[in-house]
Amino acid sequence: MNTASNADARPVHRLPLAAARREELTLEILELRRRLNAVILAHNYQIPEIQDVADYVGDSLGLAQQAAKTKADVIVFCGVHFMAETAKILNPEKIVVLPDKDAGCSLEESCPPDQLAALQATNPNFYTIAYINCSAAVKALSDVICTSGNAEKIVRSAPADRDLLFVPDENLGQWVMERTGRPMTLWRGNCYAHVEFRRDAVLRLRQRYPDAKVVVHPESLHEVRELADEVCSTEKMIAYCKSSPARRFVVVTESGIIHRMQKECPDKEFICTPVYDVMRMPADNCRCSECKYMKLNTLEKLRDCMVRLAPRIELPAEILERARRPIERMLEISARP
Repeated sequence: MNTASNADARPVHRLPLAAARREELTLEILELRRRLNAVILAHNYQIPEIQDVADYVGDSLGLAQQAAKTKADVIVFCGVHFMAETAKILNPEKIVVLPDKDAGCSLEESCPPDQLAALQATNPNFYTIAYINCSAAVKALSDVICTSGNAEKIVRSAPADRDLLFVPDENLGQWVMERTGRPMTLWRGNCYAHVEFRRDAVLRLRQRYPDAKVVVHPESLHEVRELADEVCSTEKMIAYCKSSPARRFVVVTESGIIHRMQKECPDKEFICTPVYDVMRMPADNCRCSECKYMKLNTLEKLRDCMVRLAPRIELPAEILERARRPIERMLEISARP
């Protein structure tokens, strides 16, 4: 088993896009969308310019659900590679493009399919639950997929007579075990952007903003999760902030979500949690967590991928067929009351 290295994790620095250029690109993208009969799906961590032009912005579960039901001929996926693969698995006959082919994921990298298969071979009774942040090849080896939004429900629905193997996020797996009491073997992987959050940074913000509610993504470390008022997926974070009477929130996840939170809750204040750098030294208070992979996508790359219909996601027929079954199982379980 692997643990993804954080050695190459660096903050992302982007120059703001000039308003006129942004408007020009947006108009081009909208015309391309009409001409191609395309749908633009964007994750909550994408840059504001992409979120604002997308047809749907959401978390991995919501994006998978949208991909499963779309009538579009072309799916433009503004996220990372495994997400676009999921859309292709659910729509093998459609064109699926990703603005930047290098938009990967430390969790996906942490779980090579050959190593997973070797571990599975040690216990024929394993029932493999794969977090959606994994490759199509890993999905094809799994019994069911989950997201951070439905992981607890998926684990509770797992066969009682099977030994559960949860891959690849050990922090999400630990949280689900705490919630369900169901023992699981955990793969040693993590999201480099979420494990940068530390307990003392959250405590300092609690002291500074005693009226604030703390919302934490379950990919974070236990020491951070235990300080939360709510631990949940990005979509549930937004729902929690909208429904809560609180006016201020400390947000412990990738900072891209703040844009949508501010749009949907304009009368509330959202505070990013500062992170530690790769040497585990305190960062200055203005450095929030940015996923270097999510931020590879830009408005220019979005336009270009629609013009070229590339980079295009292609997968072997066998992987498409085998990976589709655990994803459909997830969607079926998620739809249950």
